[in-house]
Amino acid sequence: MSVRLFQRFISSIKQNLPKHAKLVKTGPLKLQIETMSVATKEIENDDQLVDKQRTRFQQRQRKRQWEFNEKKKDNGECEAKRPCDQPFERIKRKKMAMLLGYCGVDYFGMQRNPGVKTIEEDLLQALLGAKYITEEDFANQQNAQFQRSSRTDKGVSAARQVVSVKLPLEVNVDEINKRLPECIRVFGIKRVTNKFNSKSKCNARTYSYTLPTFVFEPSVCSDQERKVYRISAEKQNLVNQLLGHYKGTKSYHNFTEKKHHQDPSASRYMMSFTMKKIFIESEVEFAELLVKGQSFMLHQIRKMVGLVIAIARGLADQGMMDKAFGKEKVMIPTAPGLGLMLDKVHYERYDTRYKDSHESLTWEDLDDTIEKFKIEHIHPNVVKGEIEGRNMAHWLEKIEKHSFDPNDYVMDDKDDNIQDDDDDDDEKVDADIENDANERVIDIDKNNADRNVCDTDIKNGEKVVEKIDSNNSDRVVKHNDGNTDSTDVNSVSEDKKESPCVQ
Repeated sequence: MSVRLFQRFISSIKQNLPKHAKLVKTGPLKLQIETMSVATKEIENDDQLVDKQRTRFQQRQRKRQWEFNEKKKDNGECEAKRPCDQPFERIKRKKMAMLLGYCGVDYFGMQRNPGVKTIEEDLLQALLGAKYITEEDFANQQNAQFQRSSRTDKGVSAARQVVSVKLPLEVNVDEINKRLPECIRVFGIKRVTNKFNSKSKCNARTYSYTLPTFVFEPSVCSDQERKVYRISAEKQNLVNQLLGHYKGTKSYHNFTEKKHHQDPSASRYMMSFTMKKIFIESEVEFAELLVKGQSFMLHQIRKMVGLVIAIARGLADQGMMDKAFGKEKVMIPTAPGLGLMLDKVHYERYDTRYKDSHESLTWEDLDDTIEKFKIEHIHPNVVKGEIEGRNMAHWLEKIEKHSFDPNDYVMDDKDDNIQDDDDDDDEKVDADIENDANERVIDIDKNNADRNVCDTDIKNGEKVVEKIDSNNSDRVVKHNDGNTDSTDVNSVSEDKKESPCVQ
């Protein structure tokens, strides 16, 4: 029986009922009438709901039909079905790890920054020219899941930088290198897991600091004496002994800016720090210091080197090393940033986990090629800065007047002209994707000092400049009166549960 027939049947029953039946307050008749009335209302409501849904569907259909007709051409052909005029080829892309090296002297850092010369900009241009990425990937590198292992700052070089990016399965390194300048070279490319992130999967970094050996001898003063000076075995043992104090997990609150002793983010794990290599260039003897750590903070490596130089020159006793790791505030000198270089990034944990399915990221077979690149393109710039620019000699003149007491410390205006080292950007994150939109950097020139400025505004009548270091661990605020203060931006390491070092 249809709904309408049933409704008519109920209506006729109501009309034919005697008058006294409607007045009955109790009894089975009233119960039956009320039950039939409720059932009728439910059927009517359901029928109305179905009608409304059908009406809305018909309205959407009419709207779609109207839009469809609007897109038709005069000949009746729909634009949606218009054939593509240009040839189209679907390229299958997979996640790759790319090993590259570069001399960063003439660049404003690794990270892409519109309007200035950066390593990433030249690299992405080469990938686009080789047709390994699309125009959309070039405009927004996150489309290709591009990520760097360390974000080196202005002027900082790298011998073994690793970036992760989606590329075609068949990639020719020579096709990329011929589109790159001589100071940037791609050494190799390997297939990695789909979730690989060159930053978050890196469990350690190794930095090198190259400096002339005469900095450890206070009796050497003239340029001629510096040329003929050769470090003794006794002095090498002293330097290595001092560098050995950094090994292990310690609080480096005195080796960075605006951190206190109990700050968890000041705790860092150093695996090794040694004088690894001694060589002679342009009649001057140089030494290469290698430090391997899980992560670093702003100025940390340069201050570690500065303290060792100060103790070796007799400007402080060895007890200052223990004092620097204590609760008391100590003003440690910051060595120049010219000799700092990202030497290697480590993926031992990744290699152990995927050793049966993917290639190792140690790149041992490319060591000779990398060393040749360092000798030809990186070391000459360091040597030139030390010999022609007398970079370290000028700093030694200033360190003689340095005070380790914070009450007597006076900020030198020349300190602003010393570029920030990368030290490094390794405030690790759990997420595999980094939001580059929050890393907008505007480069300005003020008093001949290049600075990376993230934001500028007015607070309480003061000009506030937020200077973000390479790992975003410190937010330094500089006021009009020259005073500075900072706030810490903590991030959580994915290795926190597996390592004694926070971060």
